[in-house]
Amino acid sequence: MKKWTKEIEINAPIEQVWKFLDGSVENMQQIMPQVVEQKPIKITEEVVGSVYRQKYREGKRTEEYDIETLEYSNATNEKKLKVGFTLAKMFDITAFYELNKINDNKTSFTYTVTNRPLKWFVKLFLLFATDKVVVEFLERVKNVAEAETSRE
Repeated sequence: MKKWTKEIEINAPIEQVWKFLDGSVENMQQIMPQVVEQKPIKITEEVVGSVYRQKYREGKRTEEYDIETLEYSNATNEKKLKVGFTLAKMFDITAFYELNKINDNKTSFTYTVTNRPLKWFVKLFLLFATDKVVVEFLERVKNVAEAETSRE
């Protein structure tokens, strides 16, 4: 299994950043443009255990998978969202988003991804995997949130 954790400071209020992770599909698409669709399959009152069917476009291929909410916390100064899904029947993936309020206009964003191969031959691919995708995602969230903050 591979695990990557990266942190970035974002010059935007915590609620502003949170809405891209815990909001509408349109908001999510601003930071994850490959997400084509997300529909609720099972919604729980406490959020944990909720399942969404997500469609994700990579080039000309569209993958469809179910994402389960594994952890959820929406406090004023600290927000957490952890989701898990199986990609192409080859990888079990978890994504953990942690936001901490530094002050009214600054947020710390920590992103942790785990990737566990389900088939022996895909373990080889993980040997060459880097944190490039994680770093690019953090930068995209920062850019989108800060651009929106400067427009207000």
